[in-house]
Amino acid sequence: MNATTAATLPVPPSKPLGLLDWLTSTNHKQIGTLYIVTTLGFFGLSGLMAMLIRADLTVPNNPWLGRQLYAEMFTLHGTAMIFLVIAPFALGIANYILPLQVGAPDMAYPRLNALSYWLFLLGGLVVMSGLLTRDGAAAAGWYAYAPLSTTGAAGTGQDLWAVGLLMVLASSTMTAINLIATTVLYRAPGMLMWRLPIFVWDMIVTSMLILMAFPPLAATLAGMLIDRLLGGHLFDPSHGGSAVLYQHMFWFFGHPEVYVMVLPYFGIVTEIIAVFSRKPVFGYTGFVLSTLAIAGLSMSVWAHHMFTTGAVLNPFFSAMSFAIAVPTGIKYVNWIGTMWRGAIIPSTAMLFSVGFLLNFLLGGVTGVMIASPPIDYWANATYFLVAHFHYVLGGGSMFAALAAVYYWFPKITGVTLRETWGRLNFWLIFIGFNATFWPMHWLGLWGMQRRTVTYPDLPHWGTLNLISSVGAAVMFVGVLVFLWNLWVSLRWRVPAGDNPWDGFTLEWATTSPPPEFNFERLPPIRSERPVWDFHHPATSAP
Repeated sequence: MNATTAATLPVPPSKPLGLLDWLTSTNHKQIGTLYIVTTLGFFGLSGLMAMLIRADLTVPNNPWLGRQLYAEMFTLHGTAMIFLVIAPFALGIANYILPLQVGAPDMAYPRLNALSYWLFLLGGLVVMSGLLTRDGAAAAGWYAYAPLSTTGAAGTGQDLWAVGLLMVLASSTMTAINLIATTVLYRAPGMLMWRLPIFVWDMIVTSMLILMAFPPLAATLAGMLIDRLLGGHLFDPSHGGSAVLYQHMFWFFGHPEVYVMVLPYFGIVTEIIAVFSRKPVFGYTGFVLSTLAIAGLSMSVWAHHMFTTGAVLNPFFSAMSFAIAVPTGIKYVNWIGTMWRGAIIPSTAMLFSVGFLLNFLLGGVTGVMIASPPIDYWANATYFLVAHFHYVLGGGSMFAALAAVYYWFPKITGVTLRETWGRLNFWLIFIGFNATFWPMHWLGLWGMQRRTVTYPDLPHWGTLNLISSVGAAVMFVGVLVFLWNLWVSLRWRVPAGDNPWDGFTLEWATTSPPPEFNFERLPPIRSERPVWDFHHPATSAP
């Protein structure tokens, strides 16, 4: 590589990283790694809570956990998966990968980036610390509807829950600002906006959603604390407040938050499918425009969570909820077009990406069903809705997160994960996931209510719940296989090389793992896949 084909950047000598380096680092790669490891820790804790819930529901008439502990478990499980796992894992991946993909030496605001991580960790620990209090953890559900959550009877754990989430929201907002600034200001020469990787585009849009949707939740949580601790009565109808106002404010955050948890994973699977199909992304412009359309529509559909309140204009919000499925359908056409006649490589990362497509499709179809108010009136409070959102966020985002680990693990560590263990990992989680959540559709249609600590011995209910619990156990084994794969791969290291997948984007132009300031040299950037263009000039666009 010479001066006409690459821009040379200085690379300071590397040094071993000790504990103090990790605790004080402002380097985006270390902070991204800390995010990823921390979210995996919260994932493990949340998964144990889910196993306790499934153990309680395995057979009829079995209030094993008791009502209070059961309420605490499903509250903290939902809170952890939404606020401490799925969304921040994507922010962690973006912390590590986004500066590399745009050719930047670091995040735009490194110290702010470090503060963001430590606020996230502290906030998560504060949320969970309710388990250590005398009156128990938060138990009002992850949505914490008023007036249940605003009475003093809810306990100290509810206060800690709100304070911890305020920290997490501040952390995410800072990270969103940093990601936008890094992309806009620190792109390498030649990295035009219409040459950005799809993952970067999805993170920009996700960051904009965070900036629009997270402040309303912060105001809601502040109002909850004012009601609980200062006698504010903002959400108390008996004193002129409004419990429905709480729902409006919460879901004005809540539905854009769904896409905060989904859009980054759309970007991840798009990158992976293109690389392992050995083809450029089909419909690049369509991907970007559909992402922007999803973001815009997501701000207009919050009240479909409130059809049964009678306080919203159901036809409008139903129409918007149907409409938001259209840009997602465009993405499916583009994913299929990318794979069509491609030389598909069935790596573990590709398997998890295809699993994402299948599961998310099922979640999307049931989402369209409950966008119809008459169906939602029946399904809203049942296990049908539990199945729906788990297929979207578990079968969707969780599968894409695992795909991201298998895809970028060589870049982060310099070694590959074992493909044999990876394939076993995929099939256990795929089979276990569908065995767990598919029966919940039928349970919901037969009337089993959400948020119930036990259930009567009605026909088929016990059998379907037993299947769900066995499926959860299979998923648990799949997670253990994943952890074993991590340990084996790091203990007996197989060097990955700098670009083991023959990838397209700039993170594959540097060493694995990258040096402190990321690049010794950059290839010329003339398209959205500059590394492929450099290594395969005969197949590149002129």
